[in-house]
Amino acid sequence: MTQTQYPKNEVEMIIGKIKGLGKLIILPIAILILFVAQPWVIVGPGQRGILMRLGAVQKGVLSEGFHFKMPFIDNVVKMNVQVQKNEAKADAASKDLQIISTVIATNYHLMPETVDEVYQKIGLAFEDKLIQPAVQEVIKAVCAKYTAEELIAKRGEVKSAIRTELADRLAVFNIKVIEVSVADFNFSNTFNDAIEAKQVAEQKVAQAKNELDRIKIENEQKISQAKAEAEGLKIQRQEITESLLKLREIENQRKAIEKWDGKLPGVTGGAMPFIQVK
Repeated sequence: MTQTQYPKNEVEMIIGKIKGLGKLIILPIAILILFVAQPWVIVGPGQRGILMRLGAVQKGVLSEGFHFKMPFIDNVVKMNVQVQKNEAKADAASKDLQIISTVIATNYHLMPETVDEVYQKIGLAFEDKLIQPAVQEVIKAVCAKYTAEELIAKRGEVKSAIRTELADRLAVFNIKVIEVSVADFNFSNTFNDAIEAKQVAEQKVAQAKNELDRIKIENEQKISQAKAEAEGLKIQRQEITESLLKLREIENQRKAIEKWDGKLPGVTGGAMPFIQVK
């Protein structure tokens, strides 16, 4: 039995085709393996990466941008370091034992350089595990220092106290508090009715005081007017002196002389009027 023999150039051609076909097969496989293995990671804006090697957190934080990692060995966990908002409902008792409910909105962000510690110690559920319990404790501690009326009247002071204490608590866990917003304090219906009744009473007292002030001012005006009139009469009385009376008497006698025609009265038996002329 004889074997078929191919010319040398045909053999080389066949081998070349096989190699070309192999490259066409290997290249997609290599690309597929590359994408599956992903020996790189991209950390987006406002994020930091925590490098995990065989399940263990590695020291250091990956900043924004492109980074290489070891395929199938390294894994990168991305954490948000932008400002975030957490809302928590809280109930507490005031200094005078009034039950209060409110909603606290906390704006915060993770400290970028220490997110690896946050992930290692707390994990990704740090809001449920840390922030919300801290808010509950702070609200109870701060509200216990004020009466119910003071919580309303000193709202700014209460908010500042809540923010300061919450910031101190969360800073220990590498969480920075930016701002705290306190919704309206809600009280029991009994307390609300008492506050309303007090406000009505205060308004009535204020109205009564205003009325008394008005009456007082009017009386003071009348007294001032009476004093002025009395002072005027006193001055007039002081001006009517004995000299003034004599001067008036002389003036009257002068006017009588000017009117006399030089004839004596025709009626006899009566007293002759005497006019003293000097």
